This record gives sequence, C-alpha cells and structure tokens, in this order.
Amino acid sequence: MSLKNTRRRFIKHSIATTVPLSFGVQPVSWLTTKNPANKINVAIMGVCNRGRALANAFAAAKDCEISYICEVDSRCIADVLKDVAQYQTSVPKVEKDIRKVLEDKSIDALVIAAPDHWHAPAAIMACQAGKHVYVEKPCSHNPQEGEWLVDAAKKHKRVVQMGNQRRTWSNVQACIRDLHDGLIGNVYYANAWYVNGRPSIGYGKKTNPPAELDFDLWQGPAPRRAYQDNIHPYEWHWFWHWGTGELLNNGTHFVDLMRWGLQVDYPTYVVSTGGRFHYKDDWQTPDTQTVSINFGETKSMTWESRSCSRLPVHGQSAGVSFHGEGGSVVLESGNAYTVYDNDSKPKVIKQVTADSSKEHDQQNVYGPGLLYDIGHVENFLKAVRENGTPNSEIVGGQQSVLLCQLGNIAYRTKSGLHIDPANGHLIDNSHLNSPEAHQLWSRDYEPEWKPVV
Repeated sequence: MSLKNTRRRFIKHSIATTVPLSFGVQPVSWLTTKNPANKINVAIMGVCNRGRALANAFAAAKDCEISYICEVDSRCIADVLKDVAQYQTSVPKVEKDIRKVLEDKSIDALVIAAPDHWHAPAAIMACQAGKHVYVEKPCSHNPQEGEWLVDAAKKHKRVVQMGNQRRTWSNVQACIRDLHDGLIGNVYYANAWYVNGRPSIGYGKKTNPPAELDFDLWQGPAPRRAYQDNIHPYEWHWFWHWGTGELLNNGTHFVDLMRWGLQVDYPTYVVSTGGRFHYKDDWQTPDTQTVSINFGETKSMTWESRSCSRLPVHGQSAGVSFHGEGGSVVLESGNAYTVYDNDSKPKVIKQVTADSSKEHDQQNVYGPGLLYDIGHVENFLKAVRENGTPNSEIVGGQQSVLLCQLGNIAYRTKSGLHIDPANGHLIDNSHLNSPEAHQLWSRDYEPEWKPVV
C-alpha cells in the first residue's frame, strides 16, 4: 500500500463517514516527513497477529520510528518489514530475545503484542529498563501480575497504555459523556456481548516445534509445556496455561466500556457460568459464557460470549447496552451509538453514526483497521512526549482486566466470588471464597522469567 493509496483511502473514508473520525489525531500526518528531533523509537514484540496491525499504526504515526521487530517465529517477519517500509526508510533490526532489545538505550518504548502470558512480564521488564509501554489487552494473564505491572509503572515513572483503542474513538467518547451528563438519568445496568463462528481446533499432536519457531522463548515466563501443533500462532488463546479465553481476548474491550459508562471501579460479587459446548477438542476455555458482576446494591453489568454461534444482538456481533431511569443506549462495536427512550415502544431520541466499511486498511483481519488504531497509538506517543496520562492508563486498564479475570476465576471454580470493593481482592474468608479461587489469583513462572518489581 503506497502513501498515495493511503491518501486516496483516507479521502474516500472521510467523505463517506457520517460523523468525522476525529480520534484526536490528524491522519494526514502519515504523509509528512518525520522530525528527527521529536522522533520516538519503538520496538514491537510479537508480530504474527495483532502486532502486525500495530506495526502499521506505529510506523504511520507522526514522528515515530520502528527500530526493532522482536519475534520468535521467523515466518512472520518478512510481511511486517514490508508493511513498515511503506512509512519509513530505515529498516528495523530483527531480534527474537526481548532481553537483548531492552538493552538498547536508544529504544524509547516497547509495544507488546505477544501472547497473553507475556504481556505483564514483558511490560514490567520494559519499565525496569526505562522504556514506556504500549501493551495489548489484556495487560496481564492473572490479577497478581497485573498489580505488579501497575506498581512497576509507578515505581519507574513510565507511561503505560493498554490497547483498548475504543477509549480514543470520538463517538465512543461522546457516548460516555452523554451517559455521564445524565441523558438517560441514573445508569444502573450494562450488558455486553460478543459472537463469532470460530471453528474447532481439533486434537493437537505432540511434536517438535517448527524450525522457524523458538518455542522456548515463545513460552518465556510460562512453565514449560510440550509443543503441540494446534497452539501457535493463534489457538493458544484457548489454553489456560498461555491464554485467557474469549472473556479477556475480546471481552476486555467491552467490559472496559461498561466500567467506564457505569463509573465503577471494583465489584462486590462476581459469578459466571458456561462451558466448551459447541465442539469437543483441546479448547479449554469456555466457548459460551455469561458473567454477572455486582457493584454493591446500586449497579450491575453482564457479559455474554458465544464464540461459535453468530446470531447478533441488536444487529451487532459485539457491543454494549446501557440502561438507566430514562432510557437506554446501544453502543455498537464500531464508532456509533443510538439512544432510546423508556416508553412501552422505545423510540430513538438520538443517533450518532460512522462509516462501517472495511476499507480502512488491508489488515482488517488483525484488528479494527488503521484509521481506528492510529488515534490510540498517537495518544500514547503524545503522553510519552509530554509526560502525560494516556486515554487508557494502566491503573484503569488493569481494573477493567481484573473484572474479566474475576469472571474466569468464578467460572473455573464454579462459585460466586465475594470481592472487597476497596481493592478488588478476593475477601480472605474460606466461607466466602474457595481456596481454589485464591490459587488462581496468581500463577507459577519459569524461574528465570518470574517478574520482580
């Protein structure tokens, strides 16, 4: 994709959009010469999936240069280097060991899109090395390491942004402002959903990893397990040892929006049901799951995921609905929302729309599209330059991720969890929370990789 084609796509998109996509960035900055004096050097860790889209966004961002590609699977590198070459003349160095990348003092920030079990450990290492961090959601694999990451960011005074990019989308921000300004009165309940048609992953064969994959570095902080051929590059999401299931894979985005809209932090009670129902295979996390979360006696949220059943809700494959004394709001998966009154036949009282075409960029399979990613990226870079607070700072990011993690703990222990609303911790009472729930608060680590703040 040439810069000329990028300009053409941007102009076409701008004309077609009902509401301007003012994500806090000026996309035409992609076409300007980068200023060496303001340049931020970044390294990107993990480019086989989501990292490829982030590589495009960071390379396209104003006064930002990708200096390193850190990837343990050499098969993923060529395409990313080709993508990056569309936006910068310098060729990134390629390295598979993140420790070597972090030794380079010229690197200002680390972008983490490796598997979930790497997110917090790599981010903590980066903070210790003096780097700022953009970490994909979820920012942690378990609650303990999420708290460690928050502590590391504070201790080393680093900017850490989580990759829930909807925090930067213009109409999402407008929707939340409407809610907080009382458009539907007191907002006391929110519901979010995600549906998909994911296929079976079958039963994997224990075998040697491909020659192109350094599986030891791929596992990194996770205790060693034998390689099997249905783990990499994506299906690790459905194994508890490395992944966190659909709830943290896609749910993080929408649970975060619910927490933001309801203006809540830590819950008092969490329960979850579901299972792996659609197929029989190696998939361990639920393909069908509901989570209910109470915040005292005043507010509540629910999450529903159906990884293998495509029937949408409110015509959307993913989204959030908010409900208050005076009506309801449906926030779509895109940059749009609709407000309804609370009559017996609810009527639309406000509608904000945005273009829903998939022409934003050629890598749509790896995320919502370049025009929807770059605002969040430039918001992070602005915070780095100005020592400011990004839209998805890590304290709030981990609060949202914790809600999802508590949902999974409740699911795995088949129990309701009683939570301390002051800090989000499990109440330390064996009559209220099982020992198994406390055990899932943290995990074991490969000794040389255990995070230390």
